[in-house]
Amino acid sequence: MSTAWRIGVDARRCIGTSICAGTAPEHFRLVGGLSTPLADVAAPAEAILAAADSCPVEAITVRDATDGRLIAPQE
Repeated sequence: MSTAWRIGVDARRCIGTSICAGTAPEHFRLVGGLSTPLADVAAPAEAILAAADSCPVEAITVRDATDGRLIAPQE
């Protein structure tokens, strides 16, 4: 597994529940009512996976920064 993850948020899907910011405040915040990752690339962290998996509209994606493989959300 890569030592870096690329975090994305689809602004068209995000509904601003702030679950991600509450689950992983060191990685997400709300800006203008929508989730925004604090860094495009982050070191792997369970909190990032939890945030992606808990998003009710699956607006958050976590990909391997090296090969682009989807890590979360889990299908």
